[in-house]
Amino acid sequence: MERKKGVKLKNNSEIRQYLEQTTSPGVIKMAVFMELEQLQTRKLWHQLTLKLHAYVQDPEVLKKENLRNLYDEFIQPNENKMNPFTFMKIISYIITQFTDPKETIAFLKAQEPKVKNDKEALIYCKTLQGEIYLDKLKNQEEAVKLINSIETDLADVNDIGIVHNRYYLLASQLYRIQSKHTEFYRTCLKYLGSMELSTISAKEQMQHAFLLSLAALLSDDIYNLGELLQHPILDSLRHTPNEWLIDLLCIFNSGDIRKFEEMQPKWASIGDIAVQKDKLRRKISLLCLMEMTFKRQSKDRKLTFQEIAKETKLPIDEVELLVMKALSIGLVKGSIDQVAQEVHLHWVQPRVIDKSQISSMVKRLDMWLSDVNCMKNIIEEKGLDFLKI
Repeated sequence: MERKKGVKLKNNSEIRQYLEQTTSPGVIKMAVFMELEQLQTRKLWHQLTLKLHAYVQDPEVLKKENLRNLYDEFIQPNENKMNPFTFMKIISYIITQFTDPKETIAFLKAQEPKVKNDKEALIYCKTLQGEIYLDKLKNQEEAVKLINSIETDLADVNDIGIVHNRYYLLASQLYRIQSKHTEFYRTCLKYLGSMELSTISAKEQMQHAFLLSLAALLSDDIYNLGELLQHPILDSLRHTPNEWLIDLLCIFNSGDIRKFEEMQPKWASIGDIAVQKDKLRRKISLLCLMEMTFKRQSKDRKLTFQEIAKETKLPIDEVELLVMKALSIGLVKGSIDQVAQEVHLHWVQPRVIDKSQISSMVKRLDMWLSDVNCMKNIIEEKGLDFLKI
């Protein structure tokens, strides 16, 4: 290799930069190993670990180099000197080149004793195994065991980071496969909350938004749809063929049954929703009852069966069952007068509310302030008579 006249190279970093400009990839690899060996000789284990981590992330390295050989020849002899968590992050790139899932599991299990004293590293190792069991081996039973084990260990990790991120993604994938809508919804929101949305592709954002929307609609326990409606992940659906899902969530959040029926051509095109038509009808009826209660002033929350039947579009003989369901799952609190066919409600489950609901609340607050001022004036007038006495 011929060096240009006048070029002075002081260290391995400068050597590599020079080589990148003047030589082939094979020589660049040699320069990297020269630098790694020098760090090893000087016992600069932290710098060595960081250098290895940066090296295995390089797309060209992942594509062309045999990282298993790198592990056998260089990483394994030095692994006890490395930071356990960074070591596991290096391993996470090495296993991408494995072709046999069972061999990958065996390799990861062999790393567990090496990182057992570092909680985050051990969790990360188990999470990587869970991903292989679920994605490659389709073994839900083993994946569930690992997820339960990780969930227990995760309670001891305070700072939200990559271990939380990968665990929540793994758990949400399992719940999606099992059609556990509530668990998927809550875990996927935690996954999205453990990172910046900009770090995942637009396609992934749209997929998460679509699946979250379906889970929110189909869950038997999620009635606070405002939380999802305010999440920035839904912006990924705007100006796409699935933008109507945002409108459907808004319709459910406000309990608008008329608009729900008008949108049937849209939602009926999604198989998962179409087959759950009756379930969705019951859910939006409950949300309609919540909205009716929410709009009423606290002193005027007496609803007749006839009023509820009109708003929910249910036969009047099904109204009592609807109210009993709402009471049993804690959406509202109150009592039913079967003789008078009335419902007396004094509480509705708190929800994240939208602008129209906030506007309704403002109007009620204005009315309340007016009543308070009126009472104040009465007290002031009557109070004078008491003072005179």
